[in-house]
Amino acid sequence: MQPHELAPLTERDIAEYLIQNPGFFERNAELLAAVQLGSSHGRRVVNLQERQAEMLREKIKVLEHRLVDMIRHGSDNSITTNRLLNWTVQLLLEHDPAALPEAICAAMIDDFRVPQAALRVWNVASPYAGLPFTQGVSGDSRSFASSLTSPYCGMHVGVEAVKWLPEPTQAASLALIPLRPAGKSTAPAFGLLVLASPDSQRYQDDMATDFLERIGELASAALSRLMIEPPVLRDSLADPVPHTPA
Repeated sequence: MQPHELAPLTERDIAEYLIQNPGFFERNAELLAAVQLGSSHGRRVVNLQERQAEMLREKIKVLEHRLVDMIRHGSDNSITTNRLLNWTVQLLLEHDPAALPEAICAAMIDDFRVPQAALRVWNVASPYAGLPFTQGVSGDSRSFASSLTSPYCGMHVGVEAVKWLPEPTQAASLALIPLRPAGKSTAPAFGLLVLASPDSQRYQDDMATDFLERIGELASAALSRLMIEPPVLRDSLADPVPHTPA
């Protein structure tokens, strides 16, 4: 290139100039009306102001849709929270520990609109051993439940727990919620709550599990009344340390 030759202007050069010189269109206002652009609503030609107005309206529509979605999600969350609160009250009012497993599953079906629910617990105190909610649990199921660090959501995985459902063949998607002692997220599970739906999209592997985790925590706390009393606590109550005179 000869010294007196200039590089051709690019679109980027023009854009940079306009950014660096915001007063350009103030000094050349007639250009705003002269610039003709294609409309997003058909093949007609519009001036710059009209095109800007169209873009602004489109942005407003997007924001309106987002606002509607936020309101809808907020309403859905409020409904779910109220259901969770009512369910918790029912658990607190249940005085018979042996009735809790059935009450938990019934609430899942009636209050949370879950098509199928089943629950099993193990390591229960002797008065509850042999009841239906302790049956059909193999060592593999116990190990599987303990391996879950959070609720599993997704397609039918062929685990034994599916057989606990009234209609296992109708379970297209599952939520498997491990039950553990309160505040002990790494402790072995003492139970497993199974929720199932014929809708393969009801429980997906990328869905949020916050409410399912709260359900697991509340169910675990309620079902702790069925468990064997911890040996350390039992021994400390039965054999108090004698007082030694000074």
